[in-house]
Amino acid sequence: MTERNSWVGMASILLLSLAARAAWAHDGGRSDRSADPTGILQTINSNRRTDPDGAFFQSLGTNGRTCATCHVADQGMSMSPPQINQRFEQSRGRDPLFNPVDGANCPNARSGDAAARSLLLSHGLIRIALNLPAKAEFTVSVVHDPYGCALVPTGVNGQMALSTYRRPLPSTNLRFLSAVMWDGRESPSTPTSALNDELTDAANLIADLTQQAIDAVAGHSQGTMTPSKKQLADIVNFEMGLTSAQVFDRLAGPLDGRDALGGAAALAAENYYPGINDVLGADPNHIAFDETSMTLYAAWEDGGNPYHDNGRDFFARRQARSDIAAGEVLFNTASMTISAVRGLNDNAALDSPVSFKGTCTSCHDSPNVGDHSLPLPLDIGVAHSPRAGLENDPNIRKAIAQLDEPDLPVFLIKGCSSPFSAGQPVSFYTTDLGKATSSGLCSDLNRLKGPILRGLAARAPYFHNGSAATLMQAVNFYNERFSMSLTPSQKRQLVAFLNSL
Repeated sequence: MTERNSWVGMASILLLSLAARAAWAHDGGRSDRSADPTGILQTINSNRRTDPDGAFFQSLGTNGRTCATCHVADQGMSMSPPQINQRFEQSRGRDPLFNPVDGANCPNARSGDAAARSLLLSHGLIRIALNLPAKAEFTVSVVHDPYGCALVPTGVNGQMALSTYRRPLPSTNLRFLSAVMWDGRESPSTPTSALNDELTDAANLIADLTQQAIDAVAGHSQGTMTPSKKQLADIVNFEMGLTSAQVFDRLAGPLDGRDALGGAAALAAENYYPGINDVLGADPNHIAFDETSMTLYAAWEDGGNPYHDNGRDFFARRQARSDIAAGEVLFNTASMTISAVRGLNDNAALDSPVSFKGTCTSCHDSPNVGDHSLPLPLDIGVAHSPRAGLENDPNIRKAIAQLDEPDLPVFLIKGCSSPFSAGQPVSFYTTDLGKATSSGLCSDLNRLKGPILRGLAARAPYFHNGSAATLMQAVNFYNERFSMSLTPSQKRQLVAFLNSL
């Protein structure tokens, strides 16, 4: 970036920050607003004002970390590399975020050593040490270990700990969750209600989030004592009260204007229950799947009629709104050929098709939210290895080539049958075993959940391993992976829509 462009970018962020403060004052402080690369993110706390002394912001462990260390309000309640690098420079690597327990590539890193924290600084990745199940259906060996701690003995009953590197998921919009954590390992309870019992569903989610908070304090914060019931309730109540969404776009203007439904206020009112609009027909209310699951910007398909927007940048604003609306239509309707996806092409509910036609909403079916409304972790290929000679599927190879893949450990998996050719043994390479790391099942290998899509613009990079530096890279991945044949204009419109979420 040139010096001039750098100053232009800084000036734009400053102007958006001032606009965010003005908007916050205008709505009486009911919501927090912060500038991000494409506009303004809005977060509403239904429990009224945020208490900066609440348990979410307290150090409950031994290393100085709080929940807010990795879940930052102006970064979509996650965190992004530009701000991570700024924290490293300002603290000389001594901010609690960089504690080697998981803020370094390996736990033996020296304080202040940036190279030993390259994955956090470049891709926003936290190291998760997960013990392999003693009776896993498969075997794991290391074929690429760039940091020296990919698979190490735990000293307990011969168990091995596998280093997995993942992005912190946002701690907002949690009432829309169908599974807690990328691999769902904190969701023994959610959802168990087959009758759409809202009280049961809510109780299950709260129980899962409470256990997740206990485990986070013990692991990430190296706590020696379990937080009190009051502290845990305070954390979960705070998280459950948060709703975040993009509310202003620097080109399109207010995303809740001219009958559009962007912003956190409309999202907070969105109807949701586990199974709503389920693509596999498991909606507990027996309502058929509707591929038009995104309906935020239908009113903008004619350009959003910006005649009353004070005449400012009329044509640019009209075009930007048309692009967002067109991107939403593409999200709902653009055809993709879905093949070799664990969780779909081996799914008995779909009769295990070799391939089938779908759209973005085939996996992102929860209306105006974008995750899957029931737990359905999938292997779309992001965890496959980008290293030469280690991937056989040409579509996955072409898709991964669109990404900014981090240098992660690569594991060889043996002992399973192919889910797409029953009875045939298969060995393959991966950088993340997904749900199988905790379940030990061949059928769960590489399978990870699709996260909630609201607030994307504030929390780059994308995918569990941060391999999509931008939303355009993510769109390019899907275009190659599922043979979408999108034009450059359609890609641009999809990105505009995703940034508006």
